[in-house]
Amino acid sequence: MTAALAATEICVFDAYGTLFDFNSAVARHRAAIGPKADALADLWRNKQIQYTWLRNSMGVYDKFWQVTGEALDHCLAAHSISDGSVREKLMSAYLALDAFPEVPAMLDRLTRAGKRLAILSNGNPEMLDPMVAASGLHFEAVLSVDAAKVFKPDARVYRLVEQHCGVKPDKVCFLSSNCWDAHGAAHFGFATVWVNRARAPDDNLPGKAVATIDDLSHLPALLGVS
Repeated sequence: MTAALAATEICVFDAYGTLFDFNSAVARHRAAIGPKADALADLWRNKQIQYTWLRNSMGVYDKFWQVTGEALDHCLAAHSISDGSVREKLMSAYLALDAFPEVPAMLDRLTRAGKRLAILSNGNPEMLDPMVAASGLHFEAVLSVDAAKVFKPDARVYRLVEQHCGVKPDKVCFLSSNCWDAHGAAHFGFATVWVNRARAPDDNLPGKAVATIDDLSHLPALLGVS
């Protein structure tokens, strides 16, 4: 067990890129997209996140579904993909993204050990609820930034955990594959684990993660769960 996680009462997971593979939407429709599929997937995710940060800076909030669609529109135009059916297929796929392979077994181990589990995501409920239902995974709460009307890494988002789950920040183990999100949550006061699936360099922002792992299969050991 990692000492900084010994007080953990609840594990709170980011959704996209942490539990669910956002690239699975493009992978599912690779034939319809063509040779630009990988480049489109990368740009789509980058623009999606960039648009949330820009909206925060502008003091403007729109549901993540709208942001995701606008980001996709930019990417389709950038790659000269004009087939409207491709947009429809990709947006529909975002409602049922694949969980990463290790996720079901990891959550089952934590559940059997009596750990509380929740999601805290930029996604709005209309996106998150069907995706979680399709996955068959179970959480006591699926929290959305829509309740705060602002995106991560604003502190009002992380505050939703205590408001809805009744757990103080220092009792929360927060997990995200987004380095900037891990830093933001750590700066807020969560004991944060960066799930560095891409083995990327650190963003060097305020707030320090207590651990970095390659994927979520390593989480039970960090929590002392056999």
